[in-house]
Amino acid sequence: FCDSSGLEVEEKGIICSETDAIQNTAIYTKTGPTLPTHLSANTQENRDQIISNGLLKKIVRGTGAQACNRQGLIPPYISQIYDELFVIHQKLQRESSAQQEYALQLQKRERSLTEQEALLFKHEAALAKIRGVEEEVHTKFGVIKEQHEAEVKQLTEALREITKENRRLKSSFDSLKEVNDSLRKQLSDVTDLNKKLEGQARKVQARLENLQVRFVLTCLRKSIKLKAEISDIMDILQLPLNSQVYELLTCLMDWISDQHLSKIKTQEEREDSHKPMVTWSSKKPYTQEKCMKLLPIAAEQLQWMPYVNPKLHMPVIKFIYWSIRQLHTDIQHATMRSTMRRLGEDIFKGIVSKGNPDSSSEQSTESKSKSAAFFKSSCMPLRFLSTLIVLKTVTQVDYLAQAFDSLRIDLKTDEGKALFLEYQCVPVVLSHLKVSSRGLLSSALEGLLEMTMESGSLQPFLEACSNESFFRTCSVLLRSSKLDIPVLEKLCVILQKLSRIKSNKKMFELFALHQMLQELRRTINPDYTFLCINLNSILLNLEWLKSSSLASSLSTSH
Repeated sequence: FCDSSGLEVEEKGIICSETDAIQNTAIYTKTGPTLPTHLSANTQENRDQIISNGLLKKIVRGTGAQACNRQGLIPPYISQIYDELFVIHQKLQRESSAQQEYALQLQKRERSLTEQEALLFKHEAALAKIRGVEEEVHTKFGVIKEQHEAEVKQLTEALREITKENRRLKSSFDSLKEVNDSLRKQLSDVTDLNKKLEGQARKVQARLENLQVRFVLTCLRKSIKLKAEISDIMDILQLPLNSQVYELLTCLMDWISDQHLSKIKTQEEREDSHKPMVTWSSKKPYTQEKCMKLLPIAAEQLQWMPYVNPKLHMPVIKFIYWSIRQLHTDIQHATMRSTMRRLGEDIFKGIVSKGNPDSSSEQSTESKSKSAAFFKSSCMPLRFLSTLIVLKTVTQVDYLAQAFDSLRIDLKTDEGKALFLEYQCVPVVLSHLKVSSRGLLSSALEGLLEMTMESGSLQPFLEACSNESFFRTCSVLLRSSKLDIPVLEKLCVILQKLSRIKSNKKMFELFALHQMLQELRRTINPDYTFLCINLNSILLNLEWLKSSSLASSLSTSH
């Protein structure tokens, strides 16, 4: 009985222990999946320990139960209960394994969802940035669209103005084409006439050569007989007769120059006038014909200037100057080329007497000391006129450079400025404002700049420059891309002075100077401050530039 009771007690303890383990396992099964991960891991370890302890007890109990069963000590219903509990225990183990696998799957899904959530947060932040950038882009696009519309409107207006200007230029071109055709026809007529005249000139030259040969032969025959007579006549007529004649001639020349030639429009003024007046058109052929006949004679008489009173030089030079101004440039270079060249060289170099070889040595020395200086004279009016004649007749660059230097020095004085206006020098200087003569272009502009200084001669000078010829020359210069910056600065100073005269606005528009000046202002380097200031001043004076734009450009240049 003691053995059976001890065994029974032991069996009950085993059964109770096993029941507690099963209950604990059941509790874990019901609550395990809902616990956090770190708690479920600890519960899993406890559960494994409980199961292992239960298995050991079960084995002991099974051994004891089998032994008791073999001995017939355990009742049958207890064995049945034990078998049922063992079956339940196996089911619980399978469910526990299934729950463990499900917990692992849930952990994997939790990690995946966490990663997806972080990725979604990143995408949401990126979308927020994109929305901000999109709004900013829309704002900037609206501003750019408004600017574009304003620029299109401005360019449309500019295109409309350019179209009007092109139409005007086209009409001007058509009229110029008609004039060109008529001039071409006249040129062909003049060419035919020139060929005829050349043939006649060759015949006259041959006849002249024959006459010269006959004259030389005749002179050789009569040289011995006439030598004494010619010597006596020259001694009588050399000084007294020529002095009286020159006094009379110079008075007449002075009279003609002041009362006739200086009041007739010069050739440059005729070319600049669109509507020729009857007063000078009727006199034009007659005056040019007389001037062409008298100029060679006057050029020859320059050789006598050393023997006459120096006070008589001025009327002769003045008459020569106004006669040259009446001749067309083509006439000068065609029929009087040699005369003009000799005349210009004599005026530039001066006349030095060679003396009389038949006179005594004392008289020869006295005559050799006589000379007539024109271009290098100390008398400003004579030197000034001589300089203008050199500029009209000479083609050598070194002579012209010295002439412009002399003119610039004289124009620094008020007397020189007055002489410049008196002798209407603007067309003379204007003929040298060419891109081809770059060396003389700057010197010519310097002379004109001297006239732009503040003085009583400034306004008359500006009025003398306010004509189509001057603005046409400036237009040709500005169209050239070979102008240096100093030349542009000098030219713009003169144009700035002319822009003050309101009536000159038509001249600027007629030759499209405003467009060229606006383009030059847009493309010029801002470092050329003086040039930029003059360009802005011109455009402002002619109402092509607003004061605000001028102020901004000046601040930018400074």
